[in-house]
Amino acid sequence: MAHCTLQPAAAGRIRHAGAVALALALTIGLAGSALAQAPTPPPAPKKAPEKAPAAPAKKPAAAAPKDAPAQPGAAQSAWVKLCETAVGVSKDKDGKEEKKELNICLTHHERLDGNTGMVLVSAAVRQVEGQEKQHFMVMVPLGMMLQAGMRATLYPKDAWEKVQKNEKVDETKLKAVKLAYTLCHPAGCTAEMETTPELLNDLKTGGGLVVFAINAGGAPVGFPVPLSGFDQSYVGAPVDNKQYGEARRALMQQIAARQQEQMEQQKKQMEGQQKGTPPAAPAPGAPAQKK
Repeated sequence: MAHCTLQPAAAGRIRHAGAVALALALTIGLAGSALAQAPTPPPAPKKAPEKAPAAPAKKPAAAAPKDAPAQPGAAQSAWVKLCETAVGVSKDKDGKEEKKELNICLTHHERLDGNTGMVLVSAAVRQVEGQEKQHFMVMVPLGMMLQAGMRATLYPKDAWEKVQKNEKVDETKLKAVKLAYTLCHPAGCTAEMETTPELLNDLKTGGGLVVFAINAGGAPVGFPVPLSGFDQSYVGAPVDNKQYGEARRALMQQIAARQQEQMEQQKKQMEGQQKGTPPAAPAPGAPAQKK
């Protein structure tokens, strides 16, 4: 089976396919790796990955987002609408090609690893001005088998709630969709499909979906994506790209500071072991060790 490989022309193809500047960067995300492997939809983890900054209110604040984990079924939306203008080629009434500025929007979601800042999974619906067709895109980390393709299972709200509680789900209510890989880049591999009216309705009314990819070892990897807030972001006005970018950078700086702190703690522990530092005294009330 084919494996995910880097394509030199990826950047140009992405620019042609999606929004530019910030929206492009958010679609690609950061390089990441799958942390959990499960053939069935996993329950909400005890320590869930970070979420990207949620869509601000009507007047988005420039303050950094709270550095708090996001549960897959959380009420707060992890979806955000980002729009940019890009020069595209279209045909006039005589069939001649002409260049014009197009408005391109992504209703976007991404899940970050709270320890590394790496993107575990991202999903988006892409809308291009003047085009009836929309596309649903999903990005997963590198190292997946491309020939096997990618699939996703859509859960109604009641079924999604049961998944979070480890309760049995009526599988007849679930819907499966298959996505085809389109390109790979340093951040991961992207697959997409046309956003049909049925799929768009499922995204608006559903509780969540689980994206499945096959890793290099042949095992399925499940990536949960909540749909809470998708509908509001999709039909609502886009957020301010500049302020959203500032909020996202602030979140990445918080994660980087956490990494630095962890590295310093590990360094001190190693130095203490090399110097033969005696172990810490037992806590009050702890039984003394037998000699």
